Amino acid sequence: MQYALYGVVALGGALGALGRYVLSTWIANRGNYLFPWGTFVVNILGCFLLGLIYVLGTEKLLINPQLRSMITVGFLGAFTTFSTFSLEAFNLLRNGEVIMALLYIFGSIAVGLIGVWLGIIVGN
Repeated sequence: MQYALYGVVALGGALGALGRYVLSTWIANRGNYLFPWGTFVVNILGCFLLGLIYVLGTEKLLINPQLRSMITVGFLGAFTTFSTFSLEAFNLLRNGEVIMALLYIFGSIAVGLIGVWLGIIVGN
C-alpha cells in the first residue's frame, strides 16, 4: 500500500512541476518584467492552495489522506516549496512560537541566499 502512495505523490509531483513551468512561463511571456512575476504568482497561489487543502483535508477531513498527499506533497511540493515554508511559519506563529517563527523565516531567507551564493561560487 505504501508503494501505491509513492506513485500517487510522484504523479502529483509531475503535474505540479508541469503546472509551475506552464503558469510561470505564461506569466513571464505576458510582458518584459523586471520583477519575477511568474515565480511570485506561483508561490502565492501555492500558499493559498496549501492553506485551503490543509483546512479541507486536515481540519475538516473532506479530502482522503492519499489525495491530500498527492496534492500537498506531490503537486504543491513540486509547484512551490514556498507554500510549505509559509504554512510551517504560520503554524509556528499560530502556536505562539513567535521567536521560533522569526528565526525560521529570516534564517531560511538568509541561509537560502547564502546557499545560492555559495552554489554560484562553487559552480564558477
